[in-house]
Amino acid sequence: MTTQTTPLFSGIVPPVVTPRTAEGGLDLDGLAAVVDHLIEGGVNGLFPLGSSGETPYLTDAERVEVLRVVKDTTAGRVPLLVGANDQTTARVIDEARRVEAVGVDAIVVTSPYYVIGNGTELRTHFRSIASAVDVPVIAYDIPVRTHVKLPVNLVAELAAEGTLAGVKDSSGDDVGFRQLRLLTAGLEGFSLFTGHEVACDGAMLAGADGIVPGLGNVDPAGYRRLFDAANEGRWEDARAEQDRLVRLFRIVDVPNGRVSGGAAGLGAFKTALVELGVIKHNRMSSPMGSLNAEESAAIRGILVQEGLLSA
Repeated sequence: MTTQTTPLFSGIVPPVVTPRTAEGGLDLDGLAAVVDHLIEGGVNGLFPLGSSGETPYLTDAERVEVLRVVKDTTAGRVPLLVGANDQTTARVIDEARRVEAVGVDAIVVTSPYYVIGNGTELRTHFRSIASAVDVPVIAYDIPVRTHVKLPVNLVAELAAEGTLAGVKDSSGDDVGFRQLRLLTAGLEGFSLFTGHEVACDGAMLAGADGIVPGLGNVDPAGYRRLFDAANEGRWEDARAEQDRLVRLFRIVDVPNGRVSGGAAGLGAFKTALVELGVIKHNRMSSPMGSLNAEESAAIRGILVQEGLLSA
């Protein structure tokens, strides 16, 4: 029998988008509005400086500015799990210390990217970062960006020894996710998150503690309803909500190859937020292209179809 444990973090923790002005600067008022929109939607935490925040495109100064606005606007209402990622361990530690100095609840860290490493180096990477900061470290498994899939047994080892307090799994490896849940099921405080947008009900059935959905920027309340239904064992309700969110996720297909995949997905989230009246502009970080008026109209149509806007 599996011992009942309580995760340190759980629920809906969206990766916060970073709005820009029409001229391309940071839209800090828009960012504050996004934070309020998410918290009012019932989220359980926020994940600024993640992939959906276009973090690789932000300067060091912009990253600090974004985090300060998110922290000030959140005002302690929900935990902050904050990304600290770079090419090497030393650079990640520098970033993590800057983030920690602002005041956060956890650091979210990928494997190093650009460099070519192995399991031994990954183990050293996460141990070094955990030793350098005084807040919990959550591993971010996103091989589409790092080109490295975190080995399940290595993650479980680091979790068991206390190096990792959790994982955000955006690998798309459902088998590995299930195996990791089994290996960490008895660890008090360990938090297992799925980064899925469209298979969250399945991840919850497999034992996920929470969901980190980019689409949650658009419909945080929908994801909270899904999480609550699954957490309460109302699986038909969870599936119905997930089906609606799958239909809503079609907004990312609207550009149909006109812009890059990253610009299409994040641009769709930003465009939806414009249509919902949360932010003013859907400008992407250079050199990514922004969605145009025709694409915005198509996204608005999907928002209407799925009940987020009136016709």
